[in-house]
Amino acid sequence: MNELDQKINTHFPGLVVRKDLVKTVKGNAIVPSYVLEYLLGQYCATSDEPTIQTGIETVKEILAKHYVHRNEAGLVRSNIKEKGRYKVIDKISVDLNDKKDVYQAQFSNLGLKEVLVDSGTVKKHPKLLVGGVWCIADLEYEFTENKSASPWILSTLKPIQLSHFDFDGYVEARKQFTTDEWIDLLVQSIGFNPEMFGKRSKLTQLVRLIPFCERNYNLIELGPKGTGKSHIYSEFSPHGILISGGEVTVPKLFVNNSSGKIGLVGYWDCVAFDEFAGKQKRVDKALVDIMKNYMANKSFSRGVETLGAEASMVFVGNTQHTVPYMLKHSDLFCELPDKFYDSAFLDRIHYYIPGWEIDIIRGEMFSSGYGFVVDYLAEILRSLRNHDYSDRYKEHFSLSSDISTRDRDGINKTFSGLMKILFPQGGATKEEVEELLRFAIEGRKRVKDQLMRIDSTYGNVRFTYQDTDGRAKPVTTLEEEEYPGYYHKTIAEGEDGEILEAAQPDSPHSPSEPLAPAEPVLKEKHLTFQENQKGLSFDTLLGPYLKGATAITVTDPYIRLFYQVRNFMEFLETVVKHKAPDEEVSVHLVTTEDEFKGEQQKDNFEKMKESAGSVGVNFTWEFDGTGTIHARHIVTDHGWKISLDRGLDIFQHYEMNDAFTFANRLQQYRPCKAFEVTFIKHKREAEGE
Repeated sequence: MNELDQKINTHFPGLVVRKDLVKTVKGNAIVPSYVLEYLLGQYCATSDEPTIQTGIETVKEILAKHYVHRNEAGLVRSNIKEKGRYKVIDKISVDLNDKKDVYQAQFSNLGLKEVLVDSGTVKKHPKLLVGGVWCIADLEYEFTENKSASPWILSTLKPIQLSHFDFDGYVEARKQFTTDEWIDLLVQSIGFNPEMFGKRSKLTQLVRLIPFCERNYNLIELGPKGTGKSHIYSEFSPHGILISGGEVTVPKLFVNNSSGKIGLVGYWDCVAFDEFAGKQKRVDKALVDIMKNYMANKSFSRGVETLGAEASMVFVGNTQHTVPYMLKHSDLFCELPDKFYDSAFLDRIHYYIPGWEIDIIRGEMFSSGYGFVVDYLAEILRSLRNHDYSDRYKEHFSLSSDISTRDRDGINKTFSGLMKILFPQGGATKEEVEELLRFAIEGRKRVKDQLMRIDSTYGNVRFTYQDTDGRAKPVTTLEEEEYPGYYHKTIAEGEDGEILEAAQPDSPHSPSEPLAPAEPVLKEKHLTFQENQKGLSFDTLLGPYLKGATAITVTDPYIRLFYQVRNFMEFLETVVKHKAPDEEVSVHLVTTEDEFKGEQQKDNFEKMKESAGSVGVNFTWEFDGTGTIHARHIVTDHGWKISLDRGLDIFQHYEMNDAFTFANRLQQYRPCKAFEVTFIKHKREAEGE
């Protein structure tokens, strides 16, 4: 166990579980994670290895004995008949049979339909009436001569959810963790390994939790397939329900006019629509209209009366195109069905998660560390719905006056949700508050910027905020930084806009003249890059400054692990690309020796030396014996010093073993870490001393 895992076990004894155990016990049972973690929480919520092992065996035994597989339903039914009574784990839903005036349960895997339930059980667990609940139930079989009576009786039922928890204890324990430790604990609780994610990516994952802790929060996430968009809504909390986009109707979601029964929004904290994107989807116009009203006013009407509910709405869907393609040809909502591609509907969305920034899920991204038993975290988030943290930034910052009420609501709700998740105890520093506020503004700005493309009646909004000195600080979205040419183009400009973009107005050449490639003028400069930014490579960033050098010295203490050595190899490739074939370049590396794998490190360097020698690069290296080098920079013999605060380690984790992914082959397709680089004229060399 690492330090964080020990700390987690110390402060949350009995409430955390090792996340890789879920896979161990799941086998071929088609149950949500919170059901398995509920059982693991009963038997394995400890760091004691022998107890964990016996706990795993117990949970496996319980699942083998009591979880009903559909193909074994007949055998289980026979068991119940022979024994008279038997415990099962299944998803149970209940209906009122008004002809017989009784409640009847339906067991989804067991395939039983008319099981008698007493009304006390239904009053106690009203969610049984909508969508169904996973439960541990005792079933009895009593044969009767009466043909119309069902022999099956539900004697006891226990929903698989925590029965109680201590909120004050949770807040107290939170105080023992730093902000970064807490974020890592939450990321592990969702099931991911925090080391595989940068800060921005972790926050993006945590935004997915806001619908569980913030009432009436409307969230959309569109992105490529396989990034785990719907996972949290189906597996994570017993208070959320995931429905396929095509399956939803007005009676199911809001209210059934004939029976007067309220739909899903009345019982669940979070209703998520899966597969929401797709131009071809058929959508009921009436549903869109009721949803618009509900998302804006938290209410919907049926006939004469108006009903209110507090369910948050989440829409997740896949995109077919890259971000620059969408920005060039339409907008970031272009995949939605026509009826939902409606500015009034989209304006009610509080946050747009940029799904294209999230990595496609790979095996190495799952955590084997400790995290909360998910139904414990689900209960915490649920209890936080009663709090409001949306004004916590107001002592330090204020939003610009031209941000509309609806934009303000979106920003406030997102900020409140993130504060609840990260700082339930309060005590966030001004810098931490600012980071969350910027993040909240960015997600709402992404919605608004696209709305301005769709509907020209929306006025231009400057998304800025002021600190107490009154200085305005603008916020941009990451794709705005990456593709400024496409981002600020309204679609109305159409073809002309694109043609104008293609021809540079300040070019002295007429379009028919071939352009001679001009030598770029190299200047001293300082560049800052955001986390998850793409489109960068050593060639574009460093190449022009390395061209013409005959000796280059790289100082970077961290060229030790395989991926770091591979980065250095890619740096050598850049040197080779920018040198003339008839020239030789010396590259000298100053780094530190890896205390565990020093031999492997030397072996890698030897291979690189041999390989580089054959293409005119003389590669040498030395290990710094003092262990004091912290600076990371590149110095050339023709007058440049390039200072990199992260050295060459500027890319996020990517799949190194897969030769068929572009992130592996081409650096510009890898998301970056946040880093800064400074190009400085190196005086001594420049003066030829």
